[in-house]
Amino acid sequence: MKKSVAFICVHNSCRSQMAEGWAKHLGSDVLDVYSAGTEKYHEVKPLAVQVMEEAGVDMSGHRPKLLNEIPEEIDILITMGCNVVCPFIPNSHSEDWGLDDPSGGPIEGYRETRDLIKEKVEDLIIRVKNNEIF
Repeated sequence: MKKSVAFICVHNSCRSQMAEGWAKHLGSDVLDVYSAGTEKYHEVKPLAVQVMEEAGVDMSGHRPKLLNEIPEEIDILITMGCNVVCPFIPNSHSEDWGLDDPSGGPIEGYRETRDLIKEKVEDLIIRVKNNEIF
């Protein structure tokens, strides 16, 4: 049985979008994947889309979403390290990944963040497969 996971950030325009992209790309067999933000934003950061494309993950159809666009209950809630308190979303497991936001910086920062997120998503998938997250 799949676990639902939501990656939450302020604008849902960079880190949470990359996490959604990796989780769908690597873990669609065990995860139902969502991402959302706490504030409205007009686009996914073009450099986020570009660096994910470099890694073979297509995010061209992604758009920023708000919390009310994802399920009201989630098995796994992941915040990206946005230093904001998210509204409560019922969940069985939550963690904060504490990732710096590369927005506004050079493309190298986006690549570093992409690679860190990939490692964290791979670890999350292993923990789900090993029933370490209930």
